[in-house]
Amino acid sequence: MQDPLELLDIPSLLSDEERAIQATVAAYLTDHVRPHIASWFEEGILPRELARELARELGKLGVLGMHLEGYGCAGTSALAYGLACLELEAVDSGIRSFVSVQGSLSMYSIWKYGSEEQKQEWLPRLAAGEAIGCFGLTEPDFGSNPSGMRTRAVRDGADWVLNGTKMWITNGGLADVATVWARTEEGIRGFLVPRGTPGFSTQDVKQKLSMRASVTSELVLQDVRLPESARLPLATSLRAPLTCLSEARFGIVFGAVGAARDSLQAALEYSGTRIQFDKPIAAFQLTQRKLASMTVQVSNSMLLALHLARLKEAGTLKPEQISVGKYNNVESAIAIARESRTILGANGISLEYSPLRHANNLESVLTYEGTSDIHLLSIGHALTGIASFR
Repeated sequence: MQDPLELLDIPSLLSDEERAIQATVAAYLTDHVRPHIASWFEEGILPRELARELARELGKLGVLGMHLEGYGCAGTSALAYGLACLELEAVDSGIRSFVSVQGSLSMYSIWKYGSEEQKQEWLPRLAAGEAIGCFGLTEPDFGSNPSGMRTRAVRDGADWVLNGTKMWITNGGLADVATVWARTEEGIRGFLVPRGTPGFSTQDVKQKLSMRASVTSELVLQDVRLPESARLPLATSLRAPLTCLSEARFGIVFGAVGAARDSLQAALEYSGTRIQFDKPIAAFQLTQRKLASMTVQVSNSMLLALHLARLKEAGTLKPEQISVGKYNNVESAIAIARESRTILGANGISLEYSPLRHANNLESVLTYEGTSDIHLLSIGHALTGIASFR
């Protein structure tokens, strides 16, 4: 059985169109990205020119902002988008993050909160991969508590002047436009900062042990002057960036399944060919117990993801439900990646095999878009009505 999700016949729950979209994304990644991902991870890079080529090719496939309507976006179902994220993260979390930040943070912030002029200027280019976007919310001292952000935007005549620093920003060093969130006298507001704006600079984060095939950056704003037309007019509180994060977390729910499935597939294939004591290690009871347990876990995660997708399509998905999906599926995926590595034995530490690379990447996924602790508190708030972190 090549795909462990076939044990429960989960593919039968998808429409023909959804399966076709998933297969198209998987085929492209298999041919053009998977052969290079181990070397990119080892070198700690996502090559700039290749990243731009990748963006253009994903744009041609309709993957960028694919769940959005209009402005060159594909307008697919939430489930189709989730399945694309699954296949992207099956290759590498960094590649899925590249797409999630582009579509569910950069593009969504403009699509949801931007002016018509901003949408017309940026969304078609971002959807086509002709431009790359990023999303600047997290700061060096404020991750789980974005309401404490220190980046400020002050009115100066008809303009705004921004000062501050954002940290751990995926795509930051690549981005042609950054959605930057800042504190104003009226509250939290969003601004579009094009690359090349005086006072705006980026610095890539080096020496990462996780998300190595991904560009992670610091954004620095020093007296960055922007016109009023750069402000996202419909973003009027902290709720705006948090809503964008919910969009991105939905992709993670599916992406984590992809990393888990790929890790498990590597363990299944290896255990069938690795001979010890004159038989494949898949014949040993302890190995079969591991494989069976992981298959149940990844199947449960996939079924949860499918349920959340249907809720999203019905317009009833709640933030605490996304927290359930993000918490459960990422925790499960990292456990599966680590367990799969044990089946590979010493070979499991080699980049020839994916599980330990996935496990390293998932350490970041475990943290960003809300740590497991924060998501548990969100679930606890829904259950008790008491916000323990306020």
